[in-house]
Amino acid sequence: MNSTAEIRKSFLEYFAKNNHEIKESSNLIPTNDDTLLFTNAGMVQFKNYFTGAETPVFNRATTVQKCLRAGG
Repeated sequence: MNSTAEIRKSFLEYFAKNNHEIKESSNLIPTNDDTLLFTNAGMVQFKNYFTGAETPVFNRATTVQKCLRAGG
C-alpha cells in the first residue's frame, strides 16, 4: 500500500517526465490576494495567468495543492 506522500510524489514525477513544470502549493491563507480569504481550490497559484495579469514562463504545469473545503 502506498502512503499519500508516495502517491503525491508519483503524480508529480509522471507529469514532470511529460514536460510539466512542478509548481509549489499555495499557502492556505493567500498572502498576495485580497480577494481570497483562504485557498478553496487548487488553482490559486495560477490565478494571475488565467486573468492575464501575468504571462507564464512555462507551457504546462502541475501541482499538488493544499486546500480547505468548507460546506454547509
